[in-house]
Amino acid sequence: MADGTTFLTVAEVAEQIRVSKMTVYRLVHSGEIEAIRVGRSFRVSEEAVRAYLERSFYEAG
Repeated sequence: MADGTTFLTVAEVAEQIRVSKMTVYRLVHSGEIEAIRVGRSFRVSEEAVRAYLERSFYEAG
């Protein structure tokens, strides 16, 4: 990761992608979103959130 990377809390990620915190925890534990552990909590880089959303994009039609 590059210097200056911004890390988000699970609550911030949940708010940003409009899901519950539990959903974010499931994504982290399943490896779908990369996270780092800081003490007893997780931090997710903005880039990891962006990558997850790009992989999850679904085009209907």
